[in-house]
Amino acid sequence: MILYTSASSIESHRTRIVLSEKDIVHEVHLVDPKKLPEDLIDLNPYGSLPTLVDRELVLYNSRVIMEYLEERFPHPPLMPVGPVQRAQTRLALFQVEHDWYPLVDIIETKGEKAVAKAKKDLTDSITSIAEIFTTMPYFLSEDFTLVDASVAPILWRLRHYGIELPKEAKAVNVYAERLFEREGFILSLTEAERELRLVIA
Repeated sequence: MILYTSASSIESHRTRIVLSEKDIVHEVHLVDPKKLPEDLIDLNPYGSLPTLVDRELVLYNSRVIMEYLEERFPHPPLMPVGPVQRAQTRLALFQVEHDWYPLVDIIETKGEKAVAKAKKDLTDSITSIAEIFTTMPYFLSEDFTLVDASVAPILWRLRHYGIELPKEAKAVNVYAERLFEREGFILSLTEAERELRLVIA
């Protein structure tokens, strides 16, 4: 199993977290998104990262990759067992992808005015749900799930983005540290991602 991944994108990072949490044997090929290797272009018509190659199977959407890994390697489970809980988890995933991921993209790629607004919107959105982290150790769950794997890369980058959550979001910071201490998260980090916590934008 081979994962073509960028060194620092949140989409690639969450995929690496799932691989590490499940202790799946794999090779990581770090790729410069601006200089895609020919073999990746041949495998993936969209030229996107991450791309997973598992024998004859090629997958190239982080959400699809994560759900495939969950189904192929069900232990430890990163999705609830019951259909209602699974639907709630998928809805939470959708909300994170719809509300937070685009803001991160703006912060990383757009101009100063757009970035300032995106930082404020991201801070406000995270703070608005801080209370849910006071009831359970993970995102609406007693156990680590695909939602946590998707939120962790964002929280890890907040310091790099120059975002400091207000005191009313203290529970989010406690939750974040819980994520960062997990072995699966630590193993998922690239050198570039480790350095993000050392540099403040």
